[in-house]
Amino acid sequence: MAGALDGVRVIDFGQYIAGPLTAMLLADQGADVIRVDPPGGPRWQTPANAVWNRGKRSIVLDLKQEADRETARRLIASADVVVENFRPGVMERLGLGAAAMTAANPRLLYLSLPGFAHDDPRAGLAAWEGVVGAASALYTRPGDAVFTAIPISSSYAAFQGAVSVIMALIARERDGLGQRIEVPLYDATFTAIGYRAQRIHNQPDAPQPGITGARAAWFGEHRTKDERWAYFHMGNKNALDLIKAAGALEWWQEEDAREQVEALFKSHTAQEWEDLGETVGTELAVCRTSAEWLQHPHARGSKMIVEVQDRQYGRMLQPGVQARLSETPGSVRGPAPALDADRAAILAELQTQRGPSAPATSNGVPENALRAALDGVKVLDLCIVLAGPTCGRTLAEFGANVIKIDGPARPSVLAQGRQNAAGPNSFNLEVNRGKRSIVLDLKTPEGQELFWKLAEDADVIVENYRKGVIDRLGVGYEQVRERRPDIVYASLNAYGYEGPWAGWPGHEQMAQTVSGMSVRFGGEGRPVLQPVAVNDFGTGLLGAYAVALALLHRKRTGQGQFVNSALAYTACILQSPYLFDYAGKTWDEPKGQEARGFGPLQRLYKAADGWFFLGARDTDLAAIARIHGLEGSASLSGAALEGFLEERFAAAPAAAWVQRLQQAGVGAHALATIREMMDDPWAKAHGLSLTRDHPGLGLIDTIGPPSRLSRTPVRPGRPAPQYGADTDAILAEHGLAPEKDRLVGAGAVRYSL
Repeated sequence: MAGALDGVRVIDFGQYIAGPLTAMLLADQGADVIRVDPPGGPRWQTPANAVWNRGKRSIVLDLKQEADRETARRLIASADVVVENFRPGVMERLGLGAAAMTAANPRLLYLSLPGFAHDDPRAGLAAWEGVVGAASALYTRPGDAVFTAIPISSSYAAFQGAVSVIMALIARERDGLGQRIEVPLYDATFTAIGYRAQRIHNQPDAPQPGITGARAAWFGEHRTKDERWAYFHMGNKNALDLIKAAGALEWWQEEDAREQVEALFKSHTAQEWEDLGETVGTELAVCRTSAEWLQHPHARGSKMIVEVQDRQYGRMLQPGVQARLSETPGSVRGPAPALDADRAAILAELQTQRGPSAPATSNGVPENALRAALDGVKVLDLCIVLAGPTCGRTLAEFGANVIKIDGPARPSVLAQGRQNAAGPNSFNLEVNRGKRSIVLDLKTPEGQELFWKLAEDADVIVENYRKGVIDRLGVGYEQVRERRPDIVYASLNAYGYEGPWAGWPGHEQMAQTVSGMSVRFGGEGRPVLQPVAVNDFGTGLLGAYAVALALLHRKRTGQGQFVNSALAYTACILQSPYLFDYAGKTWDEPKGQEARGFGPLQRLYKAADGWFFLGARDTDLAAIARIHGLEGSASLSGAALEGFLEERFAAAPAAAWVQRLQQAGVGAHALATIREMMDDPWAKAHGLSLTRDHPGLGLIDTIGPPSRLSRTPVRPGRPAPQYGADTDAILAEHGLAPEKDRLVGAGAVRYSL
């Protein structure tokens, strides 16, 4: 199948997760990805390489040898994109760094995905996933620490990296020039933390949004008759229909209904509860394992799980293509190649390659230097809650003019979290920065009239309602396409747009529930949700990736298309180190709330005053044994080594151990809190932590964008506007200022909510 990246060549130097995963996303969309491995193959020997390296070609190069470095330089000269995720300075020392390679090939996009940025004081630290996770508060709990096996930092760097590459390709279509891109894992994790990092300075710190009152007894996981768990999410309007169907409507709001609720759920099996949820159209599902999800009819029917005939593992189930495009759909182009399998063909191609074409410049300076990648692109954002608005916010960060269209009922629906008369609640403050706001009632004829006026020159429309809802409002893809055949129309939902669950409602919790994430994190006990909304924010990024791919295709062909992504797709790709199956597969990843890591050299340890993460490999044991207090560790392994380190680390403060380990060249980092991250002067100076004045709220803290592009820099945009704050300006620029009184009188637009 044709992909939006057909004809784009990518050289993938990535190791572990972030680099290979980014290149996999590009390969799934049609890019010719040449995978460069060292002798002996990938540094992490894991079956997950069969997922991350699918659809690529392979060549082995020993970058310690000048002849192979020269081959690497020639590969880069032939390329559109380079992906690497070494520590800052490594590629420069090899003569393959971003500055030199983009100077030699001015059309080149050079993406670096280090653990910490090149100008971060921790740039030289061995930035294992766990080390970055500790630095980004992912394992921090009040008085405790809990390890999650989901590689949040690596995955988010890959998502942001893929988006940044396509945005840079769009800019290159305009002016012919490539650029340098850096997306550090640590920086990317701010996006995953999202609204949990937010603070309104003139309001007392409050607990994160939660469920209170009678609903608290119903909301969440429940043990069922067959000793399984089912999750009931009451955020859907049909939740009371389920309570009524279960015969509990008369007592569901009683002061303390918890015991009655638990007894009720114990009266039926988990599958019976899920079937009832489907019947009434509300959010209730079995808490499944990842192994069960791989075989589920919807996972297979929606193609979020696909079958690949792998060269090493045989028939293998893997996550499918995560960003879906109707006209350039992409596909899993084949299994991971055998190591060095394509050497002859790749070297033969280098013999006939042309040098890089000259960019369009004016007196040596690009005419469009520092112009945003999406400058001139207009987006109508019809989205609600988190995933869809994150997509719109990401497009705004890359320069799009994003008009946020809210319905008049939204604030009452979003009464979760801190509400205030000034406007946005806690979710909206985070995901709607950089946009302009108008409140529009699409259920009125005048509201429809105004929507179509706004859509006349729009490039992109984004919505994230349940399948079919937006069509009933008269502004679905087919309805828009009749008037605007070149539109890029993005839809994001819970379960995708194919398969038996395509019409199901769902939130973050449901994607974690059905895909195995919450069961893994809970272990043998009650399923537990990840501490941050990883599927929501990740789906927003993958939605922006799909939009950017479609815009790139439209720039080349003039053709619009429908694109989509889903929370459950993202749940699959976030679990890519584990979410696959083949004959003989062993499910041995860390599970449960007692998990501390992967083994004695990759895990959390409790020091005398707090926790830190040790990130090391077996070859580091000699250096560890030379550290004062750890003598004798070199001869130990397994449980004996783990016990030895637990005992020794408990004898001194975390800061002391981290300092000693880092001085020995070993990865280590104390567990940070979100507030420490946001208050860090370095994060503030680099725009990851923003403190700004909000109209009506005063000073607020929110996260900022993590991607760094040398020629088309991202921008955080202004703080999230109050509802309807930009109505006058939007009406005026569409020639509708004289219609203001009529539109207000008809209820089509409103000025405050």
